[in-house]
Amino acid sequence: MAWFDYQRTIIAYHGCDRRTVEAVLLGQARLTPSQNDYDWLGSSIYFWEYGPDRALDWAKEISERRPNRIRQPAVLGAIIHLSTCFDLLDVRFTNYLGQLYPKFLAAMQARGLTVPENEGLPDGGRGLVLRKRDCAVTNWAIPFAEAEQGVRFQTVRGVFQEGKPAFKGSAIKAKSHIQIAVRDSASILGYFRPRS
Repeated sequence: MAWFDYQRTIIAYHGCDRRTVEAVLLGQARLTPSQNDYDWLGSSIYFWEYGPDRALDWAKEISERRPNRIRQPAVLGAIIHLSTCFDLLDVRFTNYLGQLYPKFLAAMQARGLTVPENEGLPDGGRGLVLRKRDCAVTNWAIPFAEAEQGVRFQTVRGVFQEGKPAFKGSAIKAKSHIQIAVRDSASILGYFRPRS
């Protein structure tokens, strides 16, 4: 399989607390990878590609559910070079992931581990947003692909269909977005404060 270095630079947005925005912009802090077992693109720093409003909505949602984590919802802008990208909007990568899945299952079985399931929130809303299986497969598949292909993936890119239908009978979801998961912070060329 031919892997390509994505010579593409994008603008992306990270939802967080205002204090985090200030600290990162002043060089006093760095964003750290999320390590949740439901992070669908694996352990990474998450951004919304060209989605400042979605990033702010997410920060507000977290602030309501976990006010100790985000007190003042805010958005941090970033300039990201996709570099060597495991792009799940490209059939080369989704097909490859499908080919690796039986190997993942065999590895889990050999270790006596249960394959996680994607889940919804406890309140039953918003669909399968806790992507535990996707996270486990991605965290396993990317190092496998790196070893097999002799590359290091710096970013992962995928589309997340989320939310209620945009209108009655629609397959378009109101909160759908393209998410960028940065595995190598060297791909982040710089940060900025988005306009209000």
